[in-house]
Amino acid sequence: MAVKDKYGKGARAERELIGMLWERGFAALRAAGSGVSRRPCPDVVASDGKTTFAFECKSVAGDYVHLSYEEIVKLITFSQTFGAKPWIAVKFGGSDWIFLDMAKIQMTKGENFKISKSFAYDDGKRLDEIIAMNRESSNL
Repeated sequence: MAVKDKYGKGARAERELIGMLWERGFAALRAAGSGVSRRPCPDVVASDGKTTFAFECKSVAGDYVHLSYEEIVKLITFSQTFGAKPWIAVKFGGSDWIFLDMAKIQMTKGENFKISKSFAYDDGKRLDEIIAMNRESSNL
């Protein structure tokens, strides 16, 4: 797949996620060029005024998502500075978005991260679940 096609597929998937967030009462935006910025910058940021999320998004045709160590560090750094809750958002083919807790993904031998489709579906959450979890924790 050409780089331009790959970029377009990712951007379309991110716009889909942004629409889903707006439908649930969150203002959301996509950070164009987030993957090439030297500064920490997630793919999508969303907030309803009480809860703020930062998402690193991956949309793939296959059964595995690969993330670099740098992508994870930048997501954590941004989230801590901004006061956001970091999530890895993955989409396999035409399936629904799945959201993974940063603490549960495992590092490979090469200090990168690999998430299998089966792990994502077993351990991941749906968007409504992460919204509910975060709203419950902010009401404590």
